[in-house]
Amino acid sequence: MIPNDLNAYLMPFSANREFKSNPRLISGGKGMMLKSADGRDVIDGMSGLWCVNVGHGREEIADAIHAQALELDYVPSYQVAHTKAFELANRLLDIMPQGGEKNSQKMTNVFFANSGSESVESALKLAMAYHHVNGEGHRTRIIGRARGFHGSGFAGMTVGGIGPNKIQFGNLLPEVDHLPHTLNIGENAFSKGQPPWGAHLADELENIVQLHGPAAIAAVIVEPMAGAGGVIPPPKGYLEKLRKICTKHGILLIFDEVITAFGRAGAATASEKMGIQPDLICLAKGITNGTVPMGAVVMSEEIYQTLMTGPENAIEFFHGYTYSGHPVASAAGLAVLDIIQKDGLFEKAASLAPYFEEAVHSLKGMPNVIDIRNFGLAAGVELAPRDGAPGARGFDVFRACFEQGVLSRVTGDIMAFAPAMVADKVHIDQLVETLGDVIRVTD
Repeated sequence: MIPNDLNAYLMPFSANREFKSNPRLISGGKGMMLKSADGRDVIDGMSGLWCVNVGHGREEIADAIHAQALELDYVPSYQVAHTKAFELANRLLDIMPQGGEKNSQKMTNVFFANSGSESVESALKLAMAYHHVNGEGHRTRIIGRARGFHGSGFAGMTVGGIGPNKIQFGNLLPEVDHLPHTLNIGENAFSKGQPPWGAHLADELENIVQLHGPAAIAAVIVEPMAGAGGVIPPPKGYLEKLRKICTKHGILLIFDEVITAFGRAGAATASEKMGIQPDLICLAKGITNGTVPMGAVVMSEEIYQTLMTGPENAIEFFHGYTYSGHPVASAAGLAVLDIIQKDGLFEKAASLAPYFEEAVHSLKGMPNVIDIRNFGLAAGVELAPRDGAPGARGFDVFRACFEQGVLSRVTGDIMAFAPAMVADKVHIDQLVETLGDVIRVTD
């Protein structure tokens, strides 16, 4: 059923006038498939928005949400709490990376938020609060990266590096620098997985440190794989260099794993997959399979214990949200972890990733395809822009794919795909074949 008035809703990150002239409305979903409002089957090639990792319509999650809403629909987390938030925190720690050279980098505590944007805001505040309590309150500068996306709040926009996200909003946060992005089609076109060229770009962090002095810098925040910026995997050795430089200068390293956690990388986190231990990890999206808004920040023991100072009845961290650790979201998160464990979905994602890699790279040589990039169960196919109309070709391909029964994501002229962990090879084949068919006939 199509509403009789689409004008009331200002849609986020959307061409509202274009959509409302030809709406793409979804009315249902099960497994890998969505149902359009006009009754067509549409394969979900994006796991919703990088978040429906265990498939649509999971009864286990719906049952957990229903039962929790009847038992306890809400209680604040300010000075009181409920048990499921603590249970979920412990379950999350069970799947977080625990390596690293220092015991202080062991991940021991979780702070709950309600989205990736709020997780980033919370992680940045945790970094600054840590340095403040540690006697280094002068460490207030944050280093982000060009083409990075860290949410839509003012903090996330500032440390992010996507220009159109900022131009309407005036002055942002001060004391922020950006590393260069790592996308170089000339050097790395059609690389499979992590490209070989680009580790040296991490050395720019040393230049920023020398410019401001290490005592001024609180944290570096990067996505292990830049998702919204165009599916940009890290060059081999790049993240390792960032970790080494941060450790050398006492700078906290934050991995924004809002997209890469919960199976997207073929493991619980990209940190685990690549054997790199950050100090803070931002989570969201797949934490509840997209059913109930939730985010989280996982922190090292060093950060948590440093904050635990002063009188026992004093507030240690002056930050939080009305819905932090929401009971219904916590129940959904626990149900998601149960499904992942029961069905072995991290292992399935890892086993499906090589097939996905070969499938998407089969599009090499097609008209206007200038690069293909992949990382775990995520891939980007970059198209040459039309003269004088950047993004037009990509948007035409996106619309045509939807009309042919495939939901993708478009950023400029980059087509992104991120199938759920429950996908089978036949789903991968349908995604890639449809994209190929559309590219062949799109000028």
